[in-house]
Amino acid sequence: MADLIEAFRRATGLIVTIDPNLVEILMLSVQVSLSAIAIASVLGFAIGGALAVYRFPGRGAVSAVLSALMGLPPVVAGLVVYLLLSNAGPLGVLQLLYTPTAMIIAQVVLVTPIIGALTRQACQDLLEEYDEQLRSLGASPSAIVVTLLWDGRFRLITAVLAGFGRAIAEVGAVMIVGGNIDHVTRTMTTAIALETSKGNIALALALGIVLLALAFAINAALIGVQRLANRLAYA
Repeated sequence: MADLIEAFRRATGLIVTIDPNLVEILMLSVQVSLSAIAIASVLGFAIGGALAVYRFPGRGAVSAVLSALMGLPPVVAGLVVYLLLSNAGPLGVLQLLYTPTAMIIAQVVLVTPIIGALTRQACQDLLEEYDEQLRSLGASPSAIVVTLLWDGRFRLITAVLAGFGRAIAEVGAVMIVGGNIDHVTRTMTTAIALETSKGNIALALALGIVLLALAFAINAALIGVQRLANRLAYA
Protein backbone atom coordinates (compact mmCIF):
# COMPACT_ATOMS: atom_id res chain seq x y z
CA MET A 1 0.00 0.00 0.00
CA ALA A 2 2.84 2.37 0.85
CA ASP A 3 4.45 1.70 -2.54
CA LEU A 4 1.20 2.56 -4.30
CA ILE A 5 0.84 5.80 -2.36
CA GLU A 6 4.43 6.72 -3.17
CA ALA A 7 3.89 5.95 -6.89
CA PHE A 8 0.77 8.11 -6.91
CA ARG A 9 2.66 10.94 -5.18
CA ARG A 10 5.45 10.79 -7.74
CA ALA A 11 2.93 10.60 -10.60
CA THR A 12 1.18 13.70 -9.29
CA GLY A 13 4.56 15.42 -9.07
CA LEU A 14 5.29 14.62 -12.71
CA ILE A 15 1.99 16.19 -13.76
CA VAL A 16 2.25 19.26 -11.52
CA THR A 17 5.85 20.00 -12.53
CA ILE A 18 4.98 19.43 -16.23
CA ASP A 19 7.62 16.77 -16.76
CA PRO A 20 9.18 17.22 -20.25
CA ASN A 21 9.04 13.50 -21.03
CA LEU A 22 5.37 13.38 -20.06
CA VAL A 23 4.59 16.45 -22.18
CA GLU A 24 6.46 15.03 -25.20
CA ILE A 25 4.47 11.80 -25.07
CA LEU A 26 1.20 13.67 -24.55
CA MET A 27 1.81 16.08 -27.43
CA LEU A 28 2.69 13.27 -29.84
CA SER A 29 -0.44 11.34 -28.85
CA VAL A 30 -2.68 14.36 -29.37
CA GLN A 31 -0.96 15.31 -32.63
CA VAL A 32 -1.36 11.82 -34.09
CA SER A 33 -4.98 11.45 -32.98
CA LEU A 34 -6.05 14.93 -34.14
CA SER A 35 -4.43 14.36 -37.53
CA ALA A 36 -6.13 10.99 -37.84
CA ILE A 37 -9.52 12.33 -36.77
CA ALA A 38 -9.32 15.20 -39.28
CA ILE A 39 -8.66 12.80 -42.17
CA ALA A 40 -11.19 10.24 -40.92
CA SER A 41 -13.86 12.94 -40.55
CA VAL A 42 -13.53 14.03 -44.18
CA LEU A 43 -13.65 10.41 -45.37
CA GLY A 44 -16.40 9.41 -42.95
CA PHE A 45 -18.65 12.36 -43.79
CA ALA A 46 -18.29 11.70 -47.51
CA ILE A 47 -18.87 7.94 -47.22
CA GLY A 48 -21.73 8.21 -44.73
CA GLY A 49 -23.49 11.00 -46.63
CA ALA A 50 -23.16 9.18 -49.95
CA LEU A 51 -24.53 5.93 -48.51
CA ALA A 52 -27.53 7.77 -47.08
CA VAL A 53 -28.47 9.63 -50.28
CA TYR A 54 -27.19 7.79 -53.35
CA ARG A 55 -28.88 4.61 -54.57
CA PHE A 56 -26.66 2.01 -56.22
CA PRO A 57 -26.34 -1.79 -56.40
CA GLY A 58 -24.73 -3.23 -53.30
CA ARG A 59 -25.50 -0.18 -51.18
CA GLY A 60 -26.93 -2.34 -48.39
CA ALA A 61 -23.89 -4.60 -48.38
CA VAL A 62 -21.51 -1.63 -48.22
CA SER A 63 -23.49 -0.18 -45.31
CA ALA A 64 -23.38 -3.52 -43.51
CA VAL A 65 -19.63 -3.81 -43.99
CA LEU A 66 -19.13 -0.25 -42.76
CA SER A 67 -21.14 -0.98 -39.62
CA ALA A 68 -19.24 -4.23 -39.05
CA LEU A 69 -15.91 -2.40 -39.33
CA MET A 70 -16.88 -0.22 -36.36
CA GLY A 71 -15.78 -3.16 -34.24
CA LEU A 72 -12.58 -3.81 -36.19
CA PRO A 73 -9.95 -5.17 -33.75
CA PRO A 74 -7.08 -2.65 -33.50
CA VAL A 75 -4.41 -5.33 -33.90
CA VAL A 76 -6.00 -6.43 -37.19
CA ALA A 77 -6.00 -2.85 -38.46
CA GLY A 78 -2.39 -2.50 -37.37
CA LEU A 79 -1.43 -5.73 -39.11
CA VAL A 80 -3.07 -4.64 -42.38
CA VAL A 81 -1.29 -1.27 -42.31
CA TYR A 82 1.97 -2.98 -41.38
CA LEU A 83 1.72 -5.31 -44.39
CA LEU A 84 1.01 -2.36 -46.68
CA LEU A 85 3.90 -0.25 -45.38
CA SER A 86 6.53 -2.94 -44.83
CA ASN A 87 9.43 -3.25 -47.26
CA ALA A 88 7.70 -6.18 -48.96
CA GLY A 89 4.37 -4.33 -49.15
CA PRO A 90 3.00 -2.19 -52.00
CA LEU A 91 3.73 1.04 -50.11
CA GLY A 92 7.08 0.00 -48.69
CA VAL A 93 8.94 2.38 -51.00
CA LEU A 94 7.51 5.29 -48.98
CA GLN A 95 9.44 4.16 -45.86
CA LEU A 96 6.60 5.16 -43.53
CA LEU A 97 6.75 2.22 -41.14
CA TYR A 98 7.69 3.11 -37.55
CA THR A 99 6.87 6.79 -38.07
CA PRO A 100 4.03 8.96 -36.73
CA THR A 101 2.56 8.94 -40.24
CA ALA A 102 2.10 5.17 -40.05
CA MET A 103 0.34 5.59 -36.71
CA ILE A 104 -1.97 8.20 -38.23
CA ILE A 105 -2.84 5.85 -41.09
CA ALA A 106 -3.63 3.04 -38.65
CA GLN A 107 -5.91 5.29 -36.60
CA VAL A 108 -7.64 6.54 -39.77
CA VAL A 109 -8.41 2.92 -40.68
CA LEU A 110 -9.91 2.38 -37.22
CA VAL A 111 -11.86 5.61 -36.89
CA THR A 112 -13.25 6.15 -40.41
CA PRO A 113 -15.84 3.32 -40.14
CA ILE A 114 -17.09 4.75 -36.83
CA ILE A 115 -17.60 8.25 -38.21
CA GLY A 116 -18.91 6.93 -41.52
CA ALA A 117 -21.51 4.65 -39.96
CA LEU A 118 -22.73 7.30 -37.51
CA THR A 119 -22.85 9.87 -40.32
CA ARG A 120 -24.87 7.53 -42.52
CA GLN A 121 -27.39 6.95 -39.75
CA ALA A 122 -27.69 10.66 -38.95
CA CYS A 123 -28.14 11.63 -42.61
CA GLN A 124 -30.60 8.80 -43.21
CA ASP A 125 -32.76 9.92 -40.30
CA LEU A 126 -32.78 13.49 -41.58
CA LEU A 127 -33.47 12.36 -45.15
CA GLU A 128 -36.63 10.59 -44.06
CA GLU A 129 -37.85 13.93 -42.72
CA TYR A 130 -36.73 16.24 -45.54
CA ASP A 131 -36.56 13.98 -48.61
CA GLU A 132 -39.72 15.17 -50.36
CA GLN A 133 -39.00 18.82 -49.63
CA LEU A 134 -35.44 18.64 -50.92
CA ARG A 135 -36.37 16.78 -54.09
CA SER A 136 -39.30 19.12 -54.77
CA LEU A 137 -36.78 21.95 -54.79
CA GLY A 138 -34.79 20.11 -57.44
CA ALA A 139 -31.74 19.57 -55.23
CA SER A 140 -29.09 17.29 -56.71
CA PRO A 141 -27.86 14.28 -54.67
CA SER A 142 -24.59 16.07 -53.87
CA ALA A 143 -26.49 19.16 -52.70
CA ILE A 144 -28.71 16.96 -50.55
CA VAL A 145 -25.64 15.39 -48.94
CA VAL A 146 -24.19 18.81 -48.11
CA THR A 147 -27.53 20.00 -46.72
CA LEU A 148 -27.94 16.93 -44.53
CA LEU A 149 -24.38 17.17 -43.23
CA TRP A 150 -24.92 20.80 -42.25
CA ASP A 151 -28.31 20.17 -40.66
CA GLY A 152 -26.92 17.23 -38.72
CA ARG A 153 -23.72 18.98 -37.68
CA PHE A 154 -24.30 18.50 -33.96
CA ARG A 155 -24.74 14.76 -34.40
CA LEU A 156 -21.62 14.72 -36.53
CA ILE A 157 -19.66 16.52 -33.82
CA THR A 158 -20.72 13.70 -31.50
CA ALA A 159 -19.43 11.18 -34.05
CA VAL A 160 -16.11 13.01 -34.32
CA LEU A 161 -15.67 13.12 -30.55
CA ALA A 162 -16.48 9.42 -30.31
CA GLY A 163 -13.88 8.74 -32.98
CA PHE A 164 -11.29 10.84 -31.19
CA GLY A 165 -11.93 8.93 -27.99
CA ARG A 166 -11.29 5.67 -29.83
CA ALA A 167 -8.13 7.02 -31.45
CA ILE A 168 -6.48 8.56 -28.38
CA ALA A 169 -7.02 5.39 -26.32
CA GLU A 170 -5.79 2.96 -29.00
CA VAL A 171 -2.70 0.86 -28.31
CA GLY A 172 -2.57 -2.28 -30.45
CA ALA A 173 -2.43 -0.78 -33.93
CA VAL A 174 -0.01 2.04 -33.10
CA MET A 175 2.26 -0.40 -31.28
CA ILE A 176 2.49 -2.58 -34.41
CA VAL A 177 3.10 0.17 -36.98
CA GLY A 178 4.86 2.67 -34.71
CA GLY A 179 7.16 0.38 -32.78
CA ASN A 180 6.92 2.44 -29.55
CA ILE A 181 10.24 4.18 -30.28
CA ASP A 182 11.33 6.65 -27.61
CA HIS A 183 11.10 10.31 -28.71
CA VAL A 184 9.72 9.19 -32.09
CA THR A 185 6.55 7.10 -31.89
CA ARG A 186 5.86 6.66 -28.17
CA THR A 187 2.26 7.58 -27.32
CA MET A 188 0.46 7.59 -23.98
CA THR A 189 -1.04 4.14 -24.36
CA THR A 190 2.13 2.46 -25.62
CA ALA A 191 4.20 4.24 -22.97
CA ILE A 192 1.84 3.04 -20.22
CA ALA A 193 2.25 -0.55 -21.40
CA LEU A 194 6.05 -0.23 -21.59
CA GLU A 195 6.60 1.63 -18.33
CA THR A 196 4.35 -0.76 -16.43
CA SER A 197 6.35 -3.74 -17.73
CA LYS A 198 9.58 -1.96 -16.69
CA GLY A 199 8.23 -1.30 -13.22
CA ASN A 200 8.21 2.49 -13.67
CA ILE A 201 4.76 2.79 -12.14
CA ALA A 202 5.00 6.54 -11.44
CA LEU A 203 5.27 7.57 -15.11
CA ALA A 204 2.71 4.95 -16.18
CA LEU A 205 0.31 6.21 -13.53
CA ALA A 206 0.87 9.85 -14.53
CA LEU A 207 0.11 9.02 -18.15
CA GLY A 208 -2.92 7.03 -17.05
CA ILE A 209 -4.26 9.99 -15.07
CA VAL A 210 -3.82 12.30 -18.06
CA LEU A 211 -5.47 9.78 -20.39
CA LEU A 212 -8.36 9.36 -17.96
CA ALA A 213 -8.75 13.15 -17.76
CA LEU A 214 -8.92 13.29 -21.56
CA ALA A 215 -11.60 10.58 -21.55
CA PHE A 216 -13.67 12.54 -19.04
CA ALA A 217 -13.22 15.71 -21.11
CA ILE A 218 -14.40 13.94 -24.26
CA ASN A 219 -17.46 12.54 -22.47
CA ALA A 220 -18.25 15.97 -21.05
CA ALA A 221 -17.98 17.46 -24.54
CA LEU A 222 -20.32 14.78 -25.90
CA ILE A 223 -22.90 15.56 -23.24
CA GLY A 224 -22.54 19.29 -23.89
CA VAL A 225 -23.04 18.89 -27.64
CA GLN A 226 -26.10 16.70 -27.12
CA ARG A 227 -27.66 19.21 -24.71
CA LEU A 228 -26.96 22.10 -27.08
CA ALA A 229 -28.51 20.18 -29.98
CA ASN A 230 -31.62 19.44 -27.89
CA ARG A 231 -32.00 23.08 -26.87
CA LEU A 232 -31.72 24.26 -30.47
CA ALA A 233 -34.16 21.59 -31.63
CA TYR A 234 -36.84 22.77 -29.22
CA ALA A 235 -36.06 26.49 -29.53
